[in-house]
Amino acid sequence: MATSTGTTTPTPRGGRDWASEHGGPRPLPGGDGPGGRRGAARERSGSRAAPAAESARARARTGSGAGVRRGAITVGVCAAALVGFACALLLPGRGGEAAAQTPPPTAATPSPAATAAESADPDGAGTLREGDSGAEVTDLQQRQLRIPDVYADGPTDGRYGTVLTEAVARFQLWYGIRGDESGVYGDDTRRDLESRTASAGG
Repeated sequence: MATSTGTTTPTPRGGRDWASEHGGPRPLPGGDGPGGRRGAARERSGSRAAPAAESARARARTGSGAGVRRGAITVGVCAAALVGFACALLLPGRGGEAAAQTPPPTAATPSPAATAAESADPDGAGTLREGDSGAEVTDLQQRQLRIPDVYADGPTDGRYGTVLTEAVARFQLWYGIRGDESGVYGDDTRRDLESRTASAGG
């Protein structure tokens, strides 16, 4: 009777072997198969690596979102700075253009009355001075004769000469008349002389 020299695989309970139950050969202890130690280690390391990879992807998404927000804020700040700079350049220019377009105020045209007043004698409209002649000069000579020692023995010929000029200047000095030029019969001198000679009949 022949005996077999090969090793036989022990049959599990129930008459089925490992291969029939699990659909493949039974793994050896410490082997690379699904039931071996190294296979189990790979499964455990793979199960740990999956959450780590997901968290890394989540961090990457978060970081990219924060970077996009920072970039948008930076772009917005730069745009606002450019707009403000442009406005600062344009506003003074517009003001200058407005000032250039606005015509300068024209000087007021002097009225004829003001021109006449300026051209008039500063001592008054009825001022008499050396070189004049006429009835008004005669009246002045006669009034001067009524003032003691001002125009003593002066002529009454109606001509405003040197003697009458000196007499008028003397009268202004003695009676403190300062509104008219010296020797000129202006408004101030006329008012004072006529008030002093009115009671004398003339």
